[in-house]
Amino acid sequence: MNNSFWDFLIWLFWFYVLIACIWIFITVIIDIFKDHTLNGWAKALWVIFLVFLPFLAAFIYLIARGNSMAQRRMEEAQQVQAQNADYIRTVAGTGGGGGASSASEIETAKRLLDSGAINQAEYEQLKAKAIAG
Repeated sequence: MNNSFWDFLIWLFWFYVLIACIWIFITVIIDIFKDHTLNGWAKALWVIFLVFLPFLAAFIYLIARGNSMAQRRMEEAQQVQAQNADYIRTVAGTGGGGGASSASEIETAKRLLDSGAINQAEYEQLKAKAIAG
């Protein structure tokens, strides 16, 4: 069998189309189950529609519900971004109850030790407390 370069390109194109279709179907199915505005029966009907007429169902879903699909993705991204920001604030010690980070607590205790306001035992106690929590 003599395959040419153009046969390879055609095969590559159809492989790309197949992967793109699978990606679209998976994205639509995931969005159906993440949509809280659809009830169980509507979700079941969309899935049945996708199983029996996949291309038509995917196109209709993207046309009819594409805007709400984009809104859900945007809200999810904002929620993840807010969670990341909260986590970073917590780790940095600037969020939550307004407490200082462990490093700044130890630094403050060291300054108190150097100034003579506390003794070495009290410094070690403050340092252990800062490291513990």
